[in-house]
Amino acid sequence: MKKSSKVLTGGQAAVQSLQKEKVENVFGLIGSATMEMFDALYHEKKIKFIGVRDERTGTHMADGYARASNKPGVILAGQNGPGATNLVTGIAQAKAAFSPVVAIAGSFSTKDKLEDAFQGLDQQSLFNPITKKTWTINSVKKIPKVFSNAFNTAMSSRRGPVCINIPRNILAETSKFNINQNKKSYSSESFLKAKNSVIKKSAKIITQSTKPVIIAGGGIKYTAKHKEVIKLAELLNIPIVTAAGHGDAVPFNHKLNAGQMGPRGNPVASKLVKQADVIIALGTRLGFNSTFYSYENINKNAKIIQVELEKKMLGRYFPISVGICADAATTANQLFQEIKKQKTKLKIKTWTNNYLKERKVFLNNRDSNKYLKKFPIQPGGLFKELRKVLPKNSAITLDAGTLCLQATDALEYYNPPSLFTPLDFGLVGFSFACGLGVKVACPNKTVVSLMGDGGFGMTISELSTAVDYGINTITIVMNNKSWGAEKAYQKDFFGKRYIGADISSPPFDKIAQLYGAKGYKVKKISEINQAVKDALKCNKPAVIDVDVDPKALYSFRRDSFKHRIK
Repeated sequence: MKKSSKVLTGGQAAVQSLQKEKVENVFGLIGSATMEMFDALYHEKKIKFIGVRDERTGTHMADGYARASNKPGVILAGQNGPGATNLVTGIAQAKAAFSPVVAIAGSFSTKDKLEDAFQGLDQQSLFNPITKKTWTINSVKKIPKVFSNAFNTAMSSRRGPVCINIPRNILAETSKFNINQNKKSYSSESFLKAKNSVIKKSAKIITQSTKPVIIAGGGIKYTAKHKEVIKLAELLNIPIVTAAGHGDAVPFNHKLNAGQMGPRGNPVASKLVKQADVIIALGTRLGFNSTFYSYENINKNAKIIQVELEKKMLGRYFPISVGICADAATTANQLFQEIKKQKTKLKIKTWTNNYLKERKVFLNNRDSNKYLKKFPIQPGGLFKELRKVLPKNSAITLDAGTLCLQATDALEYYNPPSLFTPLDFGLVGFSFACGLGVKVACPNKTVVSLMGDGGFGMTISELSTAVDYGINTITIVMNNKSWGAEKAYQKDFFGKRYIGADISSPPFDKIAQLYGAKGYKVKKISEINQAVKDALKCNKPAVIDVDVDPKALYSFRRDSFKHRIK
């Protein structure tokens, strides 16, 4: 058993603890509060430090890395006070996405009083509401144990971010440590099985149905266990829909994959959930973006079999017939075995055949030529060109906002996980930085980040990080010169009284070149294909600035403004 037994500073012990957890990459921004830790990282050759330009975007990188790698993503905020507060948006985003981000923040010395300390802040209270757990270490000897607990907590069900605050004097103190380097503190997989009794009960409900559907969510996607879901769907010959933001849970090209459901999904998938008599919800909360918590988006009379690792999510938003606290893929396999053993054939031929016909019509209409010759460029035309030119191994990251929401189910995903969005946090300024983290986790994947011009303007400084560390992603800026979602609401519900919605930006293609990246400008739809091909070959971070029709606005949350009178 490999052990480290020697006198270390707190900073060295912290880095040794990261090594114990098999951490390969740390995103961070240097600061004086954690100098001992940065110095220890300098000497630790097994961990690569990636210096970012802002702690918020660094946290998005750690978030993307965690989701793509199925391992914790680590962000180090070197400065207490402002360095720590800059983490907040990124950590809140990670919490909404159940992403296992481990945030480490410097803190003021334990000898100082909070109100008098330079950059003093009650960071424990700040992070408590937006993490699974937050620690403030008050003894150098506790560093290994706290780190071990933090990684285990982040990766245990249901996953989520944690934060470790380390006072600067604790990092400078020395002590004798015995850190076991042999075994990390967490498991990347859950194999929690469902009880046989609930499997039999569920199988009975399923085999008696005439309009069943499977919903595959994040619990399937992040473990890439789509084969278990497909096997069950093929045995029953029933359609699969994917939860909002998880359109990649099942590969696009499987005929039983209807795509993303809900208000932001496609009409075929959404119709299936509205008409189904039995819903098998695998690894999904049936949360806001999938349902708006409304029976307008899910059949009120359907019997729901919900499989979730977090017990309190079972039946939280909709009454269920069976609640199963277990791993979604493991449960899908158990259901497969039980139903196969029964040799029962469902009377659902009409249901599934009707779905297959509707899906074919939908895809044919989506891929028609109606967008090709339009000027200015329409979002549908851009997405059609991207479907043609992007490699099948591509990972796509999206922002919030009207254009990116239109892209969610308009693009195709083949290798889960390959779609990364802000999910229920609805964050603008997420996509580019998240894409950098995904690329670090999956260097052989093509990573394409879609953003509006507003969101990219928020985070453009991370082009330095991309160039400095050779993180070669492609960012497509859908430039409509506005905050598009808000302008759509002003157009539809506030009498076109525009205030704050129109924005200006420098030419992003030229800005990219100044940073040392490659930049491309697209003004016509005929230019998109070549620009993407060139970006794929350039071997540098690339930015494609696409002029999109400023009038191509869509109000996604019409329900929020139905009380408005123009």
